[in-house]
Amino acid sequence: MPKFKQRTSPLKSAQHGVVLVEAMIAILIFSIGVLGIVGMQANMIRNTSDAKYRVDASDLAQQRIGQIWADPSNAATYVEPLTPISSVLPNATRSTVMSGVQFTVTVGWQEPGGDPHSFTTIANIAGN
Repeated sequence: MPKFKQRTSPLKSAQHGVVLVEAMIAILIFSIGVLGIVGMQANMIRNTSDAKYRVDASDLAQQRIGQIWADPSNAATYVEPLTPISSVLPNATRSTVMSGVQFTVTVGWQEPGGDPHSFTTIANIAGN
């Protein structure tokens, strides 16, 4: 019976370190995914605070309209120029303009480092 010599194939020695490379690529892909999720969460938080500011501005304007509706005989006393209301919104102002029976309430605000925003509502209130 002939004896065969067992040789190591050159392919086996070329496979050294492949698992390490695969693990590093997997970590890279996972890291990119985590960074994407963190970016989406930051964007979501920014959009949520923008929505909250819009709701607060709408509420302030509707409160002013409600005050005028509740007291139409003194409606002219609610007319105001740019009045600071920064306690509710950042860098916020509110103005109320009367034109006959039409009242326009505008609330403006600006987040630190952000663009200026405004919310305007118009109501017709008779009886003033």
